Amino acid sequence: MDPLRIGIIGCGNISGIYLENLQRFPKTTVLAVADIDPAKAQAAAEKYGVPALTPDELLAHEEVELVLNLTIPAVHANINDQAIAAGKHVYVEKPLATTRDAGAQTLAKASAAGVRVGSAPDTFLGAALQTCREVIDQGLIGEPIGCNGFMLGHGPEAWHPSPEFFYKPGAGPMFDMGPYYLTALVSLLGPIKSVRGATKISFAERLITSEPLNGTKVKVETPTHLIGLLEFEAGAIGQLTTSFDTWASNLRNIEVYGTEGSMVVPDPNNFNGAVQIRTAKDSEWQDVPVTRPFAQNSRGLGILDMVYAIRTNRPHRASGDLALHVLDVMQSIIESGESKQLAEIASNTERPQALAAELPADDLNE
Repeated sequence: MDPLRIGIIGCGNISGIYLENLQRFPKTTVLAVADIDPAKAQAAAEKYGVPALTPDELLAHEEVELVLNLTIPAVHANINDQAIAAGKHVYVEKPLATTRDAGAQTLAKASAAGVRVGSAPDTFLGAALQTCREVIDQGLIGEPIGCNGFMLGHGPEAWHPSPEFFYKPGAGPMFDMGPYYLTALVSLLGPIKSVRGATKISFAERLITSEPLNGTKVKVETPTHLIGLLEFEAGAIGQLTTSFDTWASNLRNIEVYGTEGSMVVPDPNNFNGAVQIRTAKDSEWQDVPVTRPFAQNSRGLGILDMVYAIRTNRPHRASGDLALHVLDVMQSIIESGESKQLAEIASNTERPQALAAELPADDLNE
């Protein structure tokens, strides 16, 4: 099986781990990198030993089969659509786009062009969340009836070198971190039927304390504390809180409740973590061994799965349909917070196929 030839547009904070992994994976080859800032592209090119191009040059590169879009969320849809128009497959950092309409248009264009769209996050394919999936599928906690999710922190302005975009429309804690939580929950519990939302902006401005913008103030233009009530197609109900406004919390990231027990799901932003269950017969929480592959930071794993899917003509797991469904849910939570009405989710998706338990750590050909 020939490696998939990849070009990367966007050489910001997240690009390093993708470049490391895509150069490590056996079925991916990075041909070039590009960025609207030539200095960023050149720095990545020198560090990872690949050519630096302009975005237009990369899109026109005849040997590039897939464009990895690591730009800021505000231009995700535009770069996606340009890559599709150039006849390339696309894999984009979360979110797929900043609106459901833009995301749906991207998928329609890809279908017409005969190319595929994939999207982060792919952490649901990692060791911890695949272990949680096995707990659900084996019925160890019975039929799922509910869940809680909490992403509580005080924003990225203390550590991110360029955090302004986190406070623009199409970002905020729901669009930034919500994809990890919602993708994990859809993988575990299936698609979401409806939501109710409550949202607020607690601070009109944020003070950047990271370098090089230390002392700069950012106007907040999107909700920064959000609660979504979730109703799943299969019958479970739950809630997800995402916040850049809280200073501390000791709540677990995710818990799933079943008719015969409960499960602690670790941080869905990571590929590893402790999984615990406690059933009706247990007097205390029990650790579930996490023996699945991809326990390290394996960002790009969704692309590796796409390689095998493209070469063998099967569906890929971190799909555009899954990403659009998550985007639809996030936007609907915000809209429901504004309207104070229940929001039905128009999009749908298949629950992604689980990875085989015996899967070798470098092989997704199944």
